[in-house]
Amino acid sequence: MQAAPSRLTPKRIPLLRNTQQGGDDGSWGAIVPSRGHVLRRLRVFRRGIAVLLWTIIAVPLQAVLIALPGRAKVVFARSYWAVMCWLIGMRVRVIGAPAHRTADGRPVVFVSNHSSWLDILVLGGRLDACFIAKEEVARWPLIGTIAKLGRTVYVRRARTSTGRERDEMRARLAGGDNLILFPEGTTSDGSRVLPFRSAFLSVAELPATADGKPPLVQPVSVVYDRLAGLPTGRASRPLFAWYGDMDIGSHFWRLAQHRGLRATVLLHTPLDPAAFPSRKALAQATFTAVADGASTMRQNRPASPITVAAGGAAAPETAPAYA
Repeated sequence: MQAAPSRLTPKRIPLLRNTQQGGDDGSWGAIVPSRGHVLRRLRVFRRGIAVLLWTIIAVPLQAVLIALPGRAKVVFARSYWAVMCWLIGMRVRVIGAPAHRTADGRPVVFVSNHSSWLDILVLGGRLDACFIAKEEVARWPLIGTIAKLGRTVYVRRARTSTGRERDEMRARLAGGDNLILFPEGTTSDGSRVLPFRSAFLSVAELPATADGKPPLVQPVSVVYDRLAGLPTGRASRPLFAWYGDMDIGSHFWRLAQHRGLRATVLLHTPLDPAAFPSRKALAQATFTAVADGASTMRQNRPASPITVAAGGAAAPETAPAYA
Protein backbone atom coordinates (compact mmCIF):
# COMPACT_ATOMS: atom_id res chain seq x y z
CA MET A 1 0.00 0.00 0.00
CA GLN A 2 1.43 3.36 -1.02
CA ALA A 3 2.11 5.75 1.84
CA ALA A 4 0.32 9.08 1.94
CA PRO A 5 2.45 12.04 0.86
CA SER A 6 4.07 13.92 3.69
CA ARG A 7 2.80 17.37 4.62
CA LEU A 8 4.66 20.28 3.09
CA THR A 9 6.81 21.93 5.73
CA PRO A 10 8.77 25.17 5.48
CA LYS A 11 12.43 24.83 4.59
CA ARG A 12 14.98 26.20 7.01
CA ILE A 13 17.78 28.28 5.59
CA PRO A 14 21.10 27.63 7.36
CA LEU A 15 22.47 30.89 8.70
CA LEU A 16 25.86 29.60 9.75
CA ARG A 17 28.41 27.15 8.52
CA ASN A 18 30.47 25.16 11.02
CA THR A 19 34.07 26.05 10.33
CA GLN A 20 35.50 24.24 13.35
CA GLN A 21 37.61 21.34 12.14
CA GLY A 22 38.78 18.76 14.60
CA GLY A 23 37.47 20.61 17.67
CA ASP A 24 35.58 18.98 20.52
CA ASP A 25 32.61 20.14 22.55
CA GLY A 26 34.92 21.69 25.11
CA SER A 27 36.80 23.87 22.66
CA TRP A 28 36.52 27.66 22.79
CA GLY A 29 35.05 27.74 19.29
CA ALA A 30 32.27 25.38 20.34
CA ILE A 31 30.96 27.61 23.15
CA VAL A 32 31.68 31.14 21.88
CA PRO A 33 29.55 32.34 18.92
CA SER A 34 31.44 33.52 15.87
CA ARG A 35 31.77 37.25 15.28
CA GLY A 36 29.50 36.99 12.24
CA HIS A 37 26.83 35.22 14.29
CA VAL A 38 26.91 37.93 16.96
CA LEU A 39 26.63 40.68 14.34
CA ARG A 40 23.63 38.98 12.76
CA ARG A 41 21.87 38.78 16.11
CA LEU A 42 22.63 42.42 16.82
CA ARG A 43 21.21 43.30 13.40
CA VAL A 44 17.95 41.57 14.30
CA PHE A 45 17.64 43.44 17.60
CA ARG A 46 18.50 46.76 15.97
CA ARG A 47 15.94 46.29 13.23
CA GLY A 48 13.29 44.97 15.60
CA ILE A 49 13.65 47.92 17.98
CA ALA A 50 13.56 50.38 15.07
CA VAL A 51 10.37 48.80 13.70
CA LEU A 52 8.73 48.91 17.14
CA LEU A 53 9.67 52.55 17.77
CA TRP A 54 8.48 53.64 14.31
CA THR A 55 5.18 51.84 14.86
CA ILE A 56 4.71 53.46 18.29
CA ILE A 57 5.16 56.86 16.65
CA ALA A 58 3.02 56.11 13.58
CA VAL A 59 -0.03 54.48 15.19
CA PRO A 60 -1.35 57.50 17.15
CA LEU A 61 -0.50 59.85 14.29
CA GLN A 62 -2.45 57.76 11.79
CA ALA A 63 -5.35 57.50 14.23
CA VAL A 64 -5.60 61.30 14.18
CA LEU A 65 -5.27 61.52 10.39
CA ILE A 66 -8.10 59.02 9.87
CA ALA A 67 -10.44 61.34 11.75
CA LEU A 68 -9.54 64.25 9.48
CA PRO A 69 -10.79 64.87 5.93
CA GLY A 70 -8.46 64.69 2.96
CA ARG A 71 -5.86 62.22 1.73
CA ALA A 72 -3.25 62.70 4.45
CA LYS A 73 -4.20 59.32 5.93
CA VAL A 74 -3.52 57.62 2.59
CA VAL A 75 -0.18 59.35 2.08
CA PHE A 76 1.00 58.63 5.62
CA ALA A 77 0.00 54.95 5.41
CA ARG A 78 2.14 54.61 2.30
CA SER A 79 5.02 56.38 4.06
CA TYR A 80 4.69 54.03 7.04
CA TRP A 81 5.12 50.92 4.90
CA ALA A 82 7.96 52.47 2.89
CA VAL A 83 9.89 53.29 6.05
CA MET A 84 9.25 49.77 7.35
CA CYS A 85 10.93 48.37 4.22
CA TRP A 86 13.91 50.63 4.81
CA LEU A 87 14.17 49.65 8.48
CA ILE A 88 14.37 45.92 7.74
CA GLY A 89 16.84 46.45 4.89
CA MET A 90 14.45 45.66 2.03
CA ARG A 91 15.12 47.54 -1.19
CA VAL A 92 12.19 47.70 -3.62
CA ARG A 93 12.56 47.86 -7.39
CA VAL A 94 9.51 48.73 -9.48
CA ILE A 95 9.03 47.88 -13.15
CA GLY A 96 6.13 49.58 -14.89
CA ALA A 97 3.85 52.23 -13.44
CA PRO A 98 0.81 52.03 -11.16
CA ALA A 99 -2.50 52.92 -12.75
CA HIS A 100 -4.20 56.04 -11.46
CA ARG A 101 -7.82 57.01 -11.06
CA THR A 102 -9.12 57.81 -14.54
CA ALA A 103 -10.63 61.09 -15.70
CA ASP A 104 -14.12 59.62 -15.35
CA GLY A 105 -13.39 58.63 -11.73
CA ARG A 106 -12.65 54.92 -12.08
CA PRO A 107 -10.44 53.67 -9.21
CA VAL A 108 -7.99 50.76 -9.44
CA VAL A 109 -7.94 47.29 -7.90
CA PHE A 110 -4.37 45.98 -7.79
CA VAL A 111 -4.31 42.17 -7.96
CA SER A 112 -1.11 40.51 -6.75
CA ASN A 113 0.42 37.16 -5.87
CA HIS A 114 1.02 36.58 -2.16
CA SER A 115 3.91 34.69 -0.54
CA SER A 116 4.73 36.62 2.63
CA TRP A 117 3.78 39.30 5.13
CA LEU A 118 6.53 41.25 3.39
CA ASP A 119 4.10 41.81 0.50
CA ILE A 120 2.18 44.23 2.73
CA LEU A 121 5.27 46.36 3.33
CA VAL A 122 6.43 46.23 -0.28
CA LEU A 123 3.10 47.01 -1.96
CA GLY A 124 1.84 49.31 0.77
CA GLY A 125 4.93 51.46 0.39
CA ARG A 126 4.54 51.81 -3.38
CA LEU A 127 0.81 51.96 -4.06
CA ASP A 128 -1.78 54.48 -2.89
CA ALA A 129 -4.30 51.84 -1.91
CA CYS A 130 -5.93 49.97 0.97
CA PHE A 131 -5.63 46.22 1.43
CA ILE A 132 -8.41 43.65 1.28
CA ALA A 133 -7.63 41.01 3.92
CA LYS A 134 -9.23 37.98 5.53
CA GLU A 135 -11.25 38.85 8.62
CA GLU A 136 -8.94 36.84 10.93
CA VAL A 137 -6.26 39.52 10.50
CA ALA A 138 -8.37 41.94 12.53
CA ARG A 139 -7.91 39.72 15.60
CA TRP A 140 -4.11 39.40 15.37
CA PRO A 141 -2.26 41.25 18.17
CA LEU A 142 -0.68 44.53 17.02
CA ILE A 143 -0.96 43.54 13.34
CA GLY A 144 -4.73 43.86 13.57
CA THR A 145 -4.37 47.36 14.99
CA ILE A 146 -1.93 48.39 12.26
CA ALA A 147 -4.21 46.93 9.58
CA LYS A 148 -7.20 48.81 10.99
CA LEU A 149 -5.30 52.10 10.95
CA GLY A 150 -4.30 51.30 7.38
CA ARG A 151 -8.06 51.20 6.65
CA THR A 152 -7.98 47.55 5.60
CA VAL A 153 -11.21 46.07 4.24
CA TYR A 154 -11.95 42.69 5.84
CA VAL A 155 -13.71 39.88 4.00
CA ARG A 156 -14.57 36.28 4.68
CA ARG A 157 -12.79 33.55 2.75
CA ALA A 158 -16.10 32.03 1.68
CA ARG A 159 -17.03 32.00 -1.98
CA THR A 160 -19.50 34.83 -1.63
CA SER A 161 -19.15 38.13 0.16
CA THR A 162 -21.79 39.35 2.56
CA GLY A 163 -23.86 42.38 1.72
CA ARG A 164 -22.00 44.40 4.36
CA GLU A 165 -18.62 43.56 2.81
CA ARG A 166 -19.79 44.43 -0.69
CA ASP A 167 -21.29 47.69 0.54
CA GLU A 168 -18.03 48.66 2.24
CA MET A 169 -15.93 47.88 -0.84
CA ARG A 170 -18.37 49.78 -3.05
CA ALA A 171 -18.24 52.76 -0.70
CA ARG A 172 -14.43 52.69 -0.63
CA LEU A 173 -14.18 52.63 -4.41
CA ALA A 174 -16.80 55.34 -4.85
CA GLY A 175 -15.01 57.43 -2.21
CA GLY A 176 -11.77 57.44 -4.16
CA ASP A 177 -9.84 54.57 -2.58
CA ASN A 178 -7.86 52.08 -4.63
CA LEU A 179 -7.70 48.52 -3.28
CA ILE A 180 -5.06 45.76 -3.16
CA LEU A 181 -6.29 42.18 -3.48
CA PHE A 182 -4.59 38.78 -3.05
CA PRO A 183 -6.91 36.36 -4.89
CA GLU A 184 -4.88 33.23 -4.09
CA GLY A 185 -6.65 33.30 -0.73
CA THR A 186 -3.49 32.29 1.15
CA THR A 187 0.28 32.61 0.99
CA SER A 188 2.44 30.32 -1.15
CA ASP A 189 6.02 29.12 -0.72
CA GLY A 190 7.20 31.63 -3.33
CA SER A 191 8.08 29.02 -5.96
CA ARG A 192 4.83 29.46 -7.90
CA VAL A 193 1.61 31.45 -8.04
CA LEU A 194 -1.42 29.56 -6.77
CA PRO A 195 -4.63 29.57 -8.86
CA PHE A 196 -6.77 32.67 -8.38
CA ARG A 197 -10.22 32.29 -6.85
CA SER A 198 -12.57 34.07 -9.18
CA ALA A 199 -14.94 34.88 -6.29
CA PHE A 200 -12.36 37.33 -4.97
CA LEU A 201 -12.64 39.27 -8.24
CA SER A 202 -16.26 40.14 -7.45
CA VAL A 203 -14.93 43.50 -6.30
CA ALA A 204 -14.16 44.23 -9.96
CA GLU A 205 -17.86 43.95 -10.77
CA LEU A 206 -18.93 46.62 -8.30
CA PRO A 207 -20.06 50.01 -9.66
CA ALA A 208 -17.30 52.46 -8.76
CA THR A 209 -18.49 55.62 -10.52
CA ALA A 210 -21.66 57.66 -10.70
CA ASP A 211 -22.54 56.08 -14.05
CA GLY A 212 -21.93 52.53 -12.77
CA LYS A 213 -18.56 51.75 -14.35
CA PRO A 214 -16.41 49.12 -12.58
CA PRO A 215 -12.87 49.81 -11.34
CA LEU A 216 -9.84 49.04 -13.46
CA VAL A 217 -7.85 45.92 -12.55
CA GLN A 218 -4.05 46.02 -12.62
CA PRO A 219 -2.18 42.70 -12.28
CA VAL A 220 0.96 42.88 -10.10
CA SER A 221 3.80 40.35 -9.75
CA VAL A 222 6.00 40.42 -6.62
CA VAL A 223 9.22 38.40 -6.37
CA TYR A 224 12.01 38.56 -3.79
CA ASP A 225 15.00 38.30 -6.08
CA ARG A 226 18.06 39.41 -4.09
CA LEU A 227 19.67 38.10 -0.91
CA ALA A 228 23.03 39.49 0.22
CA GLY A 229 22.96 41.40 -3.07
CA LEU A 230 22.97 38.16 -5.09
CA PRO A 231 20.16 36.60 -7.17
CA THR A 232 17.92 34.28 -5.17
CA GLY A 233 17.42 30.68 -6.23
CA ARG A 234 15.42 27.65 -5.18
CA ALA A 235 17.50 27.19 -2.02
CA SER A 236 17.31 30.79 -0.73
CA ARG A 237 13.80 31.78 -1.84
CA PRO A 238 12.02 30.06 1.11
CA LEU A 239 13.73 32.54 3.45
CA PHE A 240 11.28 35.22 2.27
CA ALA A 241 8.15 33.04 2.12
CA TRP A 242 5.76 32.97 5.08
CA TYR A 243 3.24 30.16 4.83
CA GLY A 244 1.84 27.08 6.53
CA ASP A 245 2.26 27.12 10.31
CA MET A 246 5.08 29.69 10.41
CA ASP A 247 4.78 32.37 13.08
CA ILE A 248 5.76 35.89 12.16
CA GLY A 249 8.20 36.31 15.06
CA SER A 250 10.50 33.44 14.12
CA HIS A 251 10.25 34.36 10.45
CA PHE A 252 11.33 37.93 11.19
CA TRP A 253 14.20 36.58 13.31
CA ARG A 254 15.56 34.54 10.41
CA LEU A 255 15.01 37.18 7.75
CA ALA A 256 16.31 40.20 9.67
CA GLN A 257 19.73 38.59 10.11
CA HIS A 258 20.44 39.11 6.42
CA ARG A 259 21.51 42.11 4.38
CA GLY A 260 21.11 42.93 0.70
CA LEU A 261 17.38 42.08 0.47
CA ARG A 262 15.42 43.16 -2.58
CA ALA A 263 11.88 42.81 -3.85
CA THR A 264 10.87 43.50 -7.44
CA VAL A 265 7.34 44.70 -8.20
CA LEU A 266 6.17 44.23 -11.78
CA LEU A 267 3.11 46.33 -12.66
CA HIS A 268 1.31 44.98 -15.71
CA THR A 269 -1.06 46.71 -18.13
CA PRO A 270 -4.42 47.51 -16.46
CA LEU A 271 -7.47 45.51 -17.52
CA ASP A 272 -11.02 46.74 -18.01
CA PRO A 273 -13.45 44.21 -16.45
CA ALA A 274 -16.11 45.32 -18.94
CA ALA A 275 -14.01 43.82 -21.76
CA PHE A 276 -14.26 40.29 -20.34
CA PRO A 277 -17.28 38.01 -20.76
CA SER A 278 -17.21 36.74 -17.18
CA ARG A 279 -15.52 37.09 -13.81
CA LYS A 280 -13.80 33.75 -14.42
CA ALA A 281 -12.29 35.04 -17.68
CA LEU A 282 -11.05 38.17 -15.90
CA ALA A 283 -9.51 36.05 -13.12
CA GLN A 284 -7.74 33.85 -15.66
CA ALA A 285 -6.35 36.82 -17.60
CA THR A 286 -5.13 38.41 -14.38
CA PHE A 287 -3.56 35.15 -13.23
CA THR A 288 -1.78 34.73 -16.57
CA ALA A 289 -0.11 38.13 -16.30
CA VAL A 290 0.84 37.72 -12.63
CA ALA A 291 2.11 34.14 -12.95
CA ASP A 292 4.07 34.73 -16.17
CA GLY A 293 5.67 37.86 -14.76
CA ALA A 294 6.62 36.14 -11.51
CA SER A 295 8.05 33.15 -13.38
CA THR A 296 10.25 35.41 -15.49
CA MET A 297 11.62 37.19 -12.43
CA ARG A 298 12.21 33.96 -10.49
CA GLN A 299 14.43 32.84 -13.36
CA ASN A 300 16.34 36.14 -13.05
CA ARG A 301 15.47 37.08 -16.64
CA PRO A 302 14.66 40.65 -17.75
CA ALA A 303 10.99 41.34 -17.03
CA SER A 304 8.53 43.76 -18.61
CA PRO A 305 4.84 44.51 -17.97
CA ILE A 306 2.53 42.03 -19.67
CA THR A 307 -0.56 42.92 -21.66
CA VAL A 308 -3.36 40.34 -21.71
CA ALA A 309 -6.27 40.93 -24.07
CA ALA A 310 -9.69 39.47 -23.34
CA GLY A 311 -9.45 35.89 -24.54
CA GLY A 312 -5.92 36.49 -25.83
CA ALA A 313 -2.36 35.53 -24.96
CA ALA A 314 0.04 37.46 -22.79
CA ALA A 315 2.46 39.81 -24.55
CA PRO A 316 5.31 41.62 -22.77
CA GLU A 317 6.03 45.29 -23.33
CA THR A 318 9.05 47.43 -22.54
CA ALA A 319 9.06 49.52 -19.36
CA PRO A 320 11.78 51.10 -17.24
CA ALA A 321 12.66 49.87 -13.76
CA TYR A 322 13.16 52.25 -10.88
CA ALA A 323 13.98 51.89 -7.20
